[in-house]
Amino acid sequence: MKSEKSFIERMAEGIGVIPRLDREEAQGATRPLRHYPDPEEWDDHIELDANAWPERVERRYSLVPTTCFNCESACGMLAYVDKETGRVRKFEGNPAHPASRGRNCAKGPATINQINDTERILYPLKRKGDRGAGEWERISWEQALDEISTKIRDSLNTGARDRVVYHVGRPGHEGYADRVLKAWGVDGHNSHTTICSAGARFGYALWHKFDRPSPDHSSAKVILLVSSHLETGHYFNPHAQRIVEGMMSGAKLIVLDPRLSNTASMADHWLPVYPGSEPALFLAIARYILVDELYDRRFLEEWVNWPEWMAAAHPDDEPTFERFVERLIEQYAEYTFEFAATECQVPVEQVAEVAKVVASAGSRLSTHVWRAGAIGNLGGWQVARTLHLLNVLTGSVGTEGGTSPSAWTKFHPTFFDVPPPQEAWNELIWPPEYTLSHYEMSQILPHLIKDGRGSMDVYFTRVFNPVWTFPDGFSWIEMLSNAEAVGCHIALTPTWNETAFFADYVLPMGHASERHDINSYETHAGMWIAFRQPVLREFARRQGKPVRFTHEANPGEVWEEDEFWIELSWRIDHDGSLGIRKHFESPYREGECITVDEYYSYIFEHVKGLPEAAEAEGVAPLDYMRKHGAFLVESGIYDKHETEVAEGGVEIDGKQRLGFPTPSGKQEFYSQTMVDFGHPEHAIPGYRIRSHIHPDRLDREA
Repeated sequence: MKSEKSFIERMAEGIGVIPRLDREEAQGATRPLRHYPDPEEWDDHIELDANAWPERVERRYSLVPTTCFNCESACGMLAYVDKETGRVRKFEGNPAHPASRGRNCAKGPATINQINDTERILYPLKRKGDRGAGEWERISWEQALDEISTKIRDSLNTGARDRVVYHVGRPGHEGYADRVLKAWGVDGHNSHTTICSAGARFGYALWHKFDRPSPDHSSAKVILLVSSHLETGHYFNPHAQRIVEGMMSGAKLIVLDPRLSNTASMADHWLPVYPGSEPALFLAIARYILVDELYDRRFLEEWVNWPEWMAAAHPDDEPTFERFVERLIEQYAEYTFEFAATECQVPVEQVAEVAKVVASAGSRLSTHVWRAGAIGNLGGWQVARTLHLLNVLTGSVGTEGGTSPSAWTKFHPTFFDVPPPQEAWNELIWPPEYTLSHYEMSQILPHLIKDGRGSMDVYFTRVFNPVWTFPDGFSWIEMLSNAEAVGCHIALTPTWNETAFFADYVLPMGHASERHDINSYETHAGMWIAFRQPVLREFARRQGKPVRFTHEANPGEVWEEDEFWIELSWRIDHDGSLGIRKHFESPYREGECITVDEYYSYIFEHVKGLPEAAEAEGVAPLDYMRKHGAFLVESGIYDKHETEVAEGGVEIDGKQRLGFPTPSGKQEFYSQTMVDFGHPEHAIPGYRIRSHIHPDRLDREA
């Protein structure tokens, strides 16, 4: 279904009521915000009080940058701290943030409602009665740290390294908790990813290890989305901005979504495909590209491990590229436009039209899928795998306007200390019978425990509410109510939830503006780092009133994970005999416990280009990030696989190139891993698993 300008839109453009949304007028799309407070005035910004209108009452604010935490995009925000009252009055966008560029959706400013929530948890709590009885007593952080550290130390002293577990959703951290668990020597990291995004991740990982895509929407010729990414998907606001920019520059937008979402309503082509049928469409498009010889021969021939497939599937054939293409056309012969139309339940004419549009993109095809069809259907991982096949065929992997591996544009910090990998294996997290589980098998944890596979001495939950979000919430209630299964449950949360109700300790963690984190996501063809900081702590520092711990500046005694983990780890190994303390010693003060400021100072001192930018302003890297809240590490990131290297990598055209972190060093069209683990039928991208809701599986007579 095509979207055309209406008569009213054309007329409005003609008389200048609205701007012309075409290529000629798109040059201003990437301009920064024109009206925002000068960063040099952020520490003393004057603004009229809107509540006092019509009187002109001035308010003086200290603008403190931080990042949003109401989705995973980590958009930049400025907290307006009233210098008279010391209270946060509002949140607006941070124009210095390279991804969000000062623009926020409604969820960013809504942070003010969260920090002023009258029902939030303000103090550490300990259970008094039975689990789930709702009886609590307020305790101090000192008591909580002492009691919990003792429980962990007692568990470690038994020699067990699989009975302390941290179960988390999306915490907004960059490797922080994983470093802590390694320092403790436990295999204790569990996540919610298997019911979140593991399907899409696995599909991408089979191609090149990296399990997230990084589309360059703003430079694309064709944008292909599975689901409604402008208003709800990853990475929501930053992606939405760049999708719009791409469209303003002439890009065609194709949306696959059973619903007429807001994004679908704006698409040039909307295909309301039957859920789970997406691979049929992608393979039909792939067949069209192959048959009509519209593929990028250089990329396909040089950067795909097609010789391995030929050797395995057609050992008697001459191993030439031409023969490979012939065999591939034979392999995908069944995926006609008619087949795709039947499976997807869309008109065959629309399938043909969209195939031509995709093929016309050349190396400027940006694609994205995250959850939707890739996680909500049996075999959903095929969606991501076959979608990426279109990038491979068109040669739009890592190109301007194409789709890159996530790690190319995502910043990874340099830590002051790197503990060795843990030597334990936790079968409650990684049951060995699930050999191809791409992430922790968290959804069956209660069932493994009920089957006698193990138990937990100490169990942390953070940004994770399985009693509500998992389909079998009562199984989690049963597990959490059983003291033999879970010795001690600590819920780290800013607000009450169904899972925290069954905890032994409920410890208040800060909202977006009340804690430290660093953030970086694959939002465009650039690498950036953002600094989430507790704004009232930073305001106190600016006022010459520094605090030792964040909970001294936050409402009540709300704390943060970073300092909590540091203090807890220091107490677990109170005499250094467990070998944990050394991983939390300051890199600047020998033998002393690291502070959160030192932790981030070290990271920022080791960010490419950041020390130089800070020096130019006459400040330390930490102070630069306190002031600006974000830093652009690198821009225009393309074709990293083509980078020449002195050793390692893969030979292309007689030169050693970086390539991809796969067995072949190339894009893995053929997966020997799938063969080795007993699934040869899935050695190459296909549509061999039908969704659990495929029409053929439904009993319509029931």
